[in-house]
Amino acid sequence: MIEYRDEKALPPEALEKLFLSIGWESGKEPVLLSKALRNYGAVLTAWEGNELIGLIAAMDDGFLTAYVHYLLVRADRQSAGIGGVLLERLKARYASFHKIALIGEHPAKVFYERHGFEEEPNASPMYFFPQGR
Repeated sequence: MIEYRDEKALPPEALEKLFLSIGWESGKEPVLLSKALRNYGAVLTAWEGNELIGLIAAMDDGFLTAYVHYLLVRADRQSAGIGGVLLERLKARYASFHKIALIGEHPAKVFYERHGFEEEPNASPMYFFPQGR
């Protein structure tokens, strides 16, 4: 059975395992990742027993805009509806906000569109990498 929680204090080991299961570089810095998540506006998680299998995290300004920075589900549990539940719970959390923003990379674009997200025709995602790529 999957248990969904609203929590920011997460064990680095659980984060490392989850993030590396899908090849995300953040998993290589689990202690820093654990510290960083404590500063997010919302962190919602999915657990199966004592194993972290999904996470969504958003930063917000407190009133108008929330930005989804992370949404990930363990590789072997994807396509089971876990990401959708996490996203819908986050949308409910920020229902009074003006907008919820995210950058949906191409493989996930259809997933986000199914959940009501749409492209902004007059905007493009842009990045700056202080340490290079």
